[in-house]
Amino acid sequence: MAERSGYADGEPCWADVTTPDLEAGKRFYGAVFGWEFQDTGPDFGHYTMALKDGKEVAAVTPPAPGTDSGVPPAWSTYLASSDAGATAARVEANGGKIIMGPMEIPGSGHMLVGFDPSGAPFGVWQPGGHMGSKLFGEPGALSWAEINTRDGAAADGFYQALFGYQQQQIGDGDTFDYTLWTVDGRQVCGRQKMGADFPAAIPPHWMPYFGVDDADAAIQRITDAGGQVRMGPFDSPYGRVAVIADPHGAVFSIIDESRRSQQPG
Repeated sequence: MAERSGYADGEPCWADVTTPDLEAGKRFYGAVFGWEFQDTGPDFGHYTMALKDGKEVAAVTPPAPGTDSGVPPAWSTYLASSDAGATAARVEANGGKIIMGPMEIPGSGHMLVGFDPSGAPFGVWQPGGHMGSKLFGEPGALSWAEINTRDGAAADGFYQALFGYQQQQIGDGDTFDYTLWTVDGRQVCGRQKMGADFPAAIPPHWMPYFGVDDADAAIQRITDAGGQVRMGPFDSPYGRVAVIADPHGAVFSIIDESRRSQQPG
């Protein structure tokens, strides 16, 4: 397993899904990824840690008390920061909007939630007792994340101002506009411009990818458990990928990194 002891600023480090039925969510994700679960209790809103081989890799949570019932179930992606307060200041200075925090989660760390200038929500996590996912790039763990947006240049500029990413265009910039973002020479996440193949109703969003050891077998588990395949599976230079909706409509992706169509350059 690729165990992690920490994350550099700007790395995707955590993901959680808000679901209207916590028990149903646990059944679905347990069947798909083999996760076990640990409820943090009523004082933390029954925020429930997902464990792979006993290690925290993600979370499943009911909506916060008083949350608008019209907010759809969704996955949230968190980017690491060594100073959430300083990151929040850069968010607001560069056209983003803070909607929660920075705030302390006692015994765990500090977090904020905001919108980037294109309207995509994202989280920031400053680790304390909880550093983020203890596994990364393995079956059952967060393996990649990317922002899908209709304004690629604005997203590139905003997130670079937040975390100093080095950014490389790997598409043609027209029919396929995708930038890879690196930290300390390591590819950590990416940005895809949403083209005409994205329905207009889909808002800008961060997409978490979770590793699987066999994408086609995982899809069988997903459909058996009540999920839906929204796209794929298809082979890419980074692995075999599919976009999935869980039974309540929260969207995420799976990736089998052993099935690379060619070595990424």
